[in-house]
Amino acid sequence: MRYASITKRLAELGGEKWRLYSQARQMAEDGHDIIEMTIGEPDVPTPPELVSVASEAMAHGRTKYSNGNGEPEVLRALSNRYTKSAGRNISVDQILCFPGTQTALYATLMALTETGDEVLVGDPMYATYAGLISASGASMIPVPLLPDNGFQITAEDIAKKLTPQSRVILLNSPHNPTGAVLSNKQVKEIVELAVEHDLWIVSDEVYDEMLFEGVDFASPLGFLKGADRIVVVSSISKSHAAPGFRSGWSIGSKEFTKRLLPLAETMLFGNQPFIADMTAIALMKPSKVAADMRQRFEMRAKLIYARLNGFAGLKVSQPEAGMFVLIDVSSTGLSGEAYAFDLLLKTGVAVMPGSAFGVALDNWVRVALSVEDSLFDTACQRILDHALICGQASLKTKG
Repeated sequence: MRYASITKRLAELGGEKWRLYSQARQMAEDGHDIIEMTIGEPDVPTPPELVSVASEAMAHGRTKYSNGNGEPEVLRALSNRYTKSAGRNISVDQILCFPGTQTALYATLMALTETGDEVLVGDPMYATYAGLISASGASMIPVPLLPDNGFQITAEDIAKKLTPQSRVILLNSPHNPTGAVLSNKQVKEIVELAVEHDLWIVSDEVYDEMLFEGVDFASPLGFLKGADRIVVVSSISKSHAAPGFRSGWSIGSKEFTKRLLPLAETMLFGNQPFIADMTAIALMKPSKVAADMRQRFEMRAKLIYARLNGFAGLKVSQPEAGMFVLIDVSSTGLSGEAYAFDLLLKTGVAVMPGSAFGVALDNWVRVALSVEDSLFDTACQRILDHALICGQASLKTKG
């Protein structure tokens, strides 16, 4: 049987990257003692008041068809929020609503790229980016993010990778999986580079309310220069602990939004009005649940650094935001993937192989900070004990 070429392009870019997560979840269901530190789920339930808004909206008949743009209330809420944060007017006709950031990114990249185009993205990167880029037929051009530079992408790094086929710079700040945050100066230089070379900037800002103490956030949307080539995507999945509600959006120029709308309508033709009502309420003020989460995540990031960095050769990278920590496990003599599966089978601690996020992390693992404190402390001890054993085995092999 014949299939479209997209199925071949995406064949290895789907659930295979989450194989360890799936195995850990199955082991937990089978009764094994598993501490799951894999996916980026908030460590608290969706706020009850938001669930009530959605529930009451359903009860009052807000279950009919919507439109391709988004419900008026949520569009106004988004307009107010981004007008304030960008320091310039962001009108409702610059916004489209989608079921989560993932869908917004998919539609955006489908609208901006096609076969023969190139998308520049930092490596490491969020695990789905490779598939999102390949879906349109475009080629992914990794830009190495170096640990010694805090895993931060720079205009200079990007410029080295530019070709006549370059079309889009895909940014993610705060960054998943590294927790790196770009400064205002760094973002400004990237915007200027995009203007100089006629490139789009697509900025994934889903962690913008997860900044650790003393860290400032800068968005390309805040720069008037190049405003017509900037697209921001985000959602309430992280900021309001509502990943299952799938409520996201894109922010761009009026022309971009007008051109993207038919694609969005072809894909979805509208989101759920009862979820839009909940989202509008959520966006009217900063999220309290995000403020509490970032305090816990920062505390756990400091704890795992104190407990593990430098012990048994482990190297812990300190994040500036988000809900993850990276650990360099090369001292164990195992690749990140081999280490992660060995750790799972021998200790019951499930972490993500770094290779799921790009070749730059082949010798790393990503650890989610969203486990309650008592389990987090237990997991740290298990990781340390396991690393000590691996290190001894590595020394014997070398000897």
